[in-house]
Amino acid sequence: MRKFTAANLVSFINQLDKNIAYNYINPRTRGLIKVISVILPEGPIRIKRWNPSKGETEYDKKIETISSEMLWRVANSFTPGQPINFDRVLGASYNTRSVLESLIAYTPEFYYCYPGRIENKGSHSAVKHGHKHIMWKPMQPHELGLLVEADTEIVISEMPSINVYYDALMVPENNSNHELDIDIQRRHAQIQIALYFIGKQLNFRTWIANNDRGIVYQNKKISEYDGVISSLRDENLLIAYEEAARAALLIDCIWFKNGRLMPAVMEIEHSTGVTSGLSRMKNFKDSFPPFPTRYVIVAPDEDRDKVIREANKEQFKDLQTKFFPYSSVEELYSLCQRRKIRGINEEFLDSFMEPTLIA
Repeated sequence: MRKFTAANLVSFINQLDKNIAYNYINPRTRGLIKVISVILPEGPIRIKRWNPSKGETEYDKKIETISSEMLWRVANSFTPGQPINFDRVLGASYNTRSVLESLIAYTPEFYYCYPGRIENKGSHSAVKHGHKHIMWKPMQPHELGLLVEADTEIVISEMPSINVYYDALMVPENNSNHELDIDIQRRHAQIQIALYFIGKQLNFRTWIANNDRGIVYQNKKISEYDGVISSLRDENLLIAYEEAARAALLIDCIWFKNGRLMPAVMEIEHSTGVTSGLSRMKNFKDSFPPFPTRYVIVAPDEDRDKVIREANKEQFKDLQTKFFPYSSVEELYSLCQRRKIRGINEEFLDSFMEPTLIA
């Protein structure tokens, strides 16, 4: 399945005529929208909006910005043929959400639609007229610059949005990433915590990098949590390979299973160069006999293109790296928190990771 990115979204909107004022999808919204400029590849997008019925003109209004962060949040929500509701994706955030929704609908691969909504009252349910949604239909493009409604028989049973909760966390002062902003260090640690709990739910034992073992979560060091490996030299798979055990010491997270399997070797790259993580995994792989595992870069969704570009450099191609975006990590972590999933095989992980190798 094709992965939709913020770069795709920005490219599509950049094709719109910047000399035309566009209407909103809802005809009751009397305003007009104009694209002023688009910064490639991932935004921001600068727009103006005004309401002629109130005597406003384009020249009265300041330029507003649709941020890259907003574009990524929306792009991550699209799956072919599945309607999305902007208000549910963005919540109360971003006062330009109806602007972005309308601009997207003017591009060829997107339609607006009104899927049915399942309304439950006690033991009775009924399908009611639904709210406006946007649907991505990449195989059925329409003409650029037109708003086209898609007929759909899809009905939606609305569930509460998925939230991921992290408890009290403290990054040690002697963390080797001290040169990074504390918020970046904290985000790195949160993802490490999520990976540990995912692994625990899947009955994996977890190695946490030497320099991160002092992270304190829920008033306890992560190294003291059940299932966190205390020494790689004692791990069955690595006992005979001292050089490999040494190469793995600073790898952010490695999952082991049953003393015989190694489901994943993972490097978390948050606002740092992807190359350093790939290099650590490459050094580990080269000092260890051929063994089936996943070499994984875990990174913010917006770093996808960078991960793919670096992972396809000749020196890293044999890793056959997978990309595990933060949104997928937290989706799986949330699933583990809510449903305590069990009895699944390791291939389940692959549905949350994206291969990066370009043939």
